[in-house]
Amino acid sequence: MGSLAVSLLLSGCATWSQSEVLNPNTAVREIKQVTPEQVKLTEGDITNRPYISLGDLSVTVNKTTIFHPEPTREMVDSKLKEEAAKLGADAVIYVRYGTVGISALSWGSLDGKGRAIQFTDN
Repeated sequence: MGSLAVSLLLSGCATWSQSEVLNPNTAVREIKQVTPEQVKLTEGDITNRPYISLGDLSVTVNKTTIFHPEPTREMVDSKLKEEAAKLGADAVIYVRYGTVGISALSWGSLDGKGRAIQFTDN
């Protein structure tokens, strides 16, 4: 029982995550300051405003132990917004979610993908 308590104390957070930007737009541009709360998410496209693609995002949220709750779409959304804000994105389009599953490195994980964009009509 003591080792279980120690491992729970050492685990700290309920989740950990990983992310990457695929096919980044490397054109020279000013990265504007954006907070994650300002980034919009949509599972479709945005057709009423012109934009440039900054890159495709891929994130995974994992739970650290069997005792923590399963990762949720809200957790994935938060991570997508964080990564998009680092790029100065206004939105993430074409958002897709994987399924919750157990892997060798976690007791459950949920994937999310999307394309970070920046509006050009600002």
